[in-house]
Amino acid sequence: MLSSRAAGGVAAALTAAQMLTTAHAPAAAADATTLVIARSMDVNALDPARAFCDTCQIVLSALYDTVVGLGPDNKSIVPKLATKWEVNANQTEFIFHLNPAAKFADGSPVESKDVKWTWERLKNLKGNPSFFMDGIDAITTPDAATIDVKLTAPNSEFLNKLTGTYTGIINSDVAIAAGATADAGADKSDKSENWFLANSAGSGPFVLTSYKPEDEVRMARNDAYWDGKPAFTQVVMRQAKDSVAQSQMLESGDADIAMQVDFDTAKSMNSPEITVKSVPSYNYLYIGLGAGAKSNAVPLTFDVREAISLAIDYDGMIDFTVGGEGKKQPSPIPNGFPGTDGLAEPKMDLDKAKALLAKAGLADGFKMEAVYPNDNVYGVDINLMMQKVQQDLAAVNISLDLKPVTYPVWRDQLNGDGIPMTAVYYAPDYYGTGQYASYFAMMPGTSWSKRAGAAAQPSIINPKETSLLEKALAASQTDQIGLFHELAKEITKDKIIIPMVSPNLVLAYRSDIQGVRYSACCNLPISELSRK
Repeated sequence: MLSSRAAGGVAAALTAAQMLTTAHAPAAAADATTLVIARSMDVNALDPARAFCDTCQIVLSALYDTVVGLGPDNKSIVPKLATKWEVNANQTEFIFHLNPAAKFADGSPVESKDVKWTWERLKNLKGNPSFFMDGIDAITTPDAATIDVKLTAPNSEFLNKLTGTYTGIINSDVAIAAGATADAGADKSDKSENWFLANSAGSGPFVLTSYKPEDEVRMARNDAYWDGKPAFTQVVMRQAKDSVAQSQMLESGDADIAMQVDFDTAKSMNSPEITVKSVPSYNYLYIGLGAGAKSNAVPLTFDVREAISLAIDYDGMIDFTVGGEGKKQPSPIPNGFPGTDGLAEPKMDLDKAKALLAKAGLADGFKMEAVYPNDNVYGVDINLMMQKVQQDLAAVNISLDLKPVTYPVWRDQLNGDGIPMTAVYYAPDYYGTGQYASYFAMMPGTSWSKRAGAAAQPSIINPKETSLLEKALAASQTDQIGLFHELAKEITKDKIIIPMVSPNLVLAYRSDIQGVRYSACCNLPISELSRK
């Protein structure tokens, strides 16, 4: 997802801020009230209960307000649709009080019935972001402005989860009329997916006007927005596949912001009209191993998976993919998140890798298929990253067959017969460690336990992780850190998710654009942007 987010993140000193000059001045934007964003779009849906991608985070945060928000420090919880809330002592009950000024784009008030309906639909639709509602026992609405949520177990990160854009509140009356449902069985009865690709039903600062797959997303300002009118009357997000294309759009004035410029390209952008900054992020790219993939040439046992992880040259990976503008990541939980301090950095050990393969009867190596999205993300060309993986694995006689594909093809295969090795990325949806366990841990029902093939290879399930997560979410803040630390080590030991690089984030934009920043929940908060 989306998708980020470091305890020292954007507040940290910029590692490579640049403002360079050229002999020519690029053309000015044709319409000063329109913001144009160039990026490679990975949209899988525009329904908050179905969407799960970085582009989705940006768009949904502009269309749908959440009950609580994430502060600019990327950690603190701030009021949004709710002006205040109460939490009981053991963190199993949360009561929210809605702002009476909050209205949907059609002018109708945001009411407790909409919150209840939205969150129940998010759970019952069983889409990628449904885990946001895991642990909810009951949602009641004592009155039109009050929501009472009871959990089945303590969850100290529940408020953090509600800052995620996928929990954005939908106008239930409008959505129901379009075929949406929140009832049990919504995963089969809901008929609104296509409607959400052409319409929005939120209370956010913008409304969706059109979406053309692999082309553009258009949003218009919600002039009746209840929480302050945005500066831009229109936002256009245009498909630009690679870093060079995005930089060309930016330099020509065809785009105001380029979101996936790589570091080499950034160094060549030397116009006074362009600002380029490199900032730390919580984002990372990883390889994922499908122990239960039907096309596996050999069993991907624990020893084989560990051998693969030990064959990677992690220092070389950072130099090769981002020219040193990034960090190694010890676990699938981002550097700086609760529990990650003191984790051992990954290291290459070819002798141990070869010994493990010999133990598995694979001293002569084997062939392996790698299927992954053909994309450039966070300034990293996934093709180049996988070429480095291919080169590294060749040193232990593993022959990797690289197969870059489109996102639809990749999703179908990943969620169907499985993929022996894939490569993709992750950006947090809120500041909190629990989301990584809910997504990556080898616990029953998590996205990656299913993708890794737990149904075919139940031995990959790690029961320690369920216990550690439950204890961490119920613990005091002091005790929680140690429990999350142990959880991070267990998820790392699974050797299903192997982080490759946590790149710094390049922010590239026209110098007359103000307010550009990195957000842990929304990626880019569009409503905060303006033009000088």
